[in-house]
Amino acid sequence: MITATPRPAPLSPALLTPTPSVRSAREEDAAALAGLSQPFVRSGALRERPVSLYATHAADFLVTETPGGRLEGCVGLRVHPAGPGECRESAGVVYNFCVAAHSQGHGVGAALLRAVLATARDRSLGALFTATTGDGGLFLRYGFAPSTARLSPRPWAESLDPRRNARILARVL
Repeated sequence: MITATPRPAPLSPALLTPTPSVRSAREEDAAALAGLSQPFVRSGALRERPVSLYATHAADFLVTETPGGRLEGCVGLRVHPAGPGECRESAGVVYNFCVAAHSQGHGVGAALLRAVLATARDRSLGALFTATTGDGGLFLRYGFAPSTARLSPRPWAESLDPRRNARILARVL
């Protein structure tokens, strides 16, 4: 009888890629955030935002970067306290979520989304909302489901541009 030692199956490239580290953005990241977002603005997937807005709201953003310091991905999380008379907890809105083309498919988006979920839990948010012009596949894999503007924070819902035909997704935390 001849036996052979079984060989382990090759690992997928995603398993060989280290998990990207996520950090909070800083005001000095504003130009890089705007630059990272530009391809998505040109495609119509994101709204254009001035560099000054990125600087003012840098605390909203989580980022990943290469060892050399170049940003690979970013995501914003804006907290919306429950308004007077509303029967809901504070909620968060995930926005300006983008990953550089060369980093897509390497776990950068998943790392950012996991970090946003952890941050939302740490802040005791009741739910997260997002609007996407894409298929929302990553959000759906992380427990988001189709929702409506009526259930989302009013100021955010009122800021949505109906011409963009974005899908609203939500996740209860």
